[in-house]
Amino acid sequence: MKSIITIFFLSCMFLSCKKTFEVIMPDSGNWNLFNAPAAQRLNFATRSAMEGVYNMTKSTDFFGAMVVIKWNYIIKESDTSFHISGFFEKDIAYFICEGKQLNGIILLNGYWRKMVSTETGIMRLTINPQEGAINLLSSNPIITSGSITINGAFGNGHADPQIPISFTYNRKLNNSPTPFQIVAHRSGGRTSDLLPVSENSVEMILKTPEFGSTGIEIDVRFTKDGVPILYHDNKLNIREIQKCGLVGPIENYTYEQLSTFVRLIHGEKIPTLREALNAVVYQTDLSFVWLDTKYVGSIAPVAAIQEEFLQKAAAKGRKLDILIGLPGKDQLTQFLALPNFSNTPSLCELSVKDVEKSNAKVWAPRFTEGTQNDQVANIHALNKKAFVWTLDVPEFVTSFINNGHFDGILSNFPSCVAYNYYVHQ
Repeated sequence: MKSIITIFFLSCMFLSCKKTFEVIMPDSGNWNLFNAPAAQRLNFATRSAMEGVYNMTKSTDFFGAMVVIKWNYIIKESDTSFHISGFFEKDIAYFICEGKQLNGIILLNGYWRKMVSTETGIMRLTINPQEGAINLLSSNPIITSGSITINGAFGNGHADPQIPISFTYNRKLNNSPTPFQIVAHRSGGRTSDLLPVSENSVEMILKTPEFGSTGIEIDVRFTKDGVPILYHDNKLNIREIQKCGLVGPIENYTYEQLSTFVRLIHGEKIPTLREALNAVVYQTDLSFVWLDTKYVGSIAPVAAIQEEFLQKAAAKGRKLDILIGLPGKDQLTQFLALPNFSNTPSLCELSVKDVEKSNAKVWAPRFTEGTQNDQVANIHALNKKAFVWTLDVPEFVTSFINNGHFDGILSNFPSCVAYNYYVHQ
């Protein structure tokens, strides 16, 4: 009894003293050279040629020996915004920059972040004409090892960048003939990982390509009046939302009530499933969506929306997979009740037999079961794919990519998966 009381008081002390950490997004907007009126966006050929694996030559102790460079885009209000992302070897570190060229010099301006801590800061990079910019800005760039050197500096917090950083082009990205999906958990990452936007929000969907994601997993629940929405936990709580006075199961409230009174941690509204898929189809180049059914009930409404947006993607010429997730026996039973379940794209987390029974396109076991190469080979023999979840520890990510044969990884840290996948040979 005394030990229980002691544990209780120690827990209270710990909780009362628990610190609230926050990542302060650095303001990189005051680089006069980058903001010059004559500075122009980089074209497609230049952006494509810059992608690759680079060797770090400065700041290796801080960021590691290599960095992966990858471009991405989002569309907001009919304006396409291009960003370059760098995924470093150490500490799940990355940078996200905008790119321009001015007088033959390529300029990259943005911020860096380490996911293992709250460390972040401004990053400014340049490619000078003699260090690869002339080639990159030509109509037909030809890139070889050592032909591009990116120099610059980074700082801490809002401080002006003073710490030198440099990396040199080594080789092209790993580009396996079999497409590999880098799937971001909760639409891009957890709010608890101190990201600048909230999990399961439209804003996160638009942000996640910058983290290297090629696909997303989103959590589907229903409101009291039958509207499918994105929300992970079964109850309203301050882990996911701002204090608002509403408590209890999310299905106790109508969509109008949630839309009016509830805001996610960073102020966004809880989105409907339609809003989320609309963002995927019309504002990103994401190619995979995993609809994680967090409720027990009819799958038919979700299947109808799935079909609607598959048709919209096809009309846009988009190659997009939208799969209904089947995490448990209850969801599997509801799925098998669909009149056309065998032709409804799905992902099954259960046994291989259940994958066959549901005709799921993907088998998705948890990572604790190991690489399971024999089982994965059986899945491939059935002309199906295998993903693993939720893989966050960098050493495990490296091991699964180097030693396993999965076709995709679900992670809260897609930048870590992106680094390991693209450097893999």
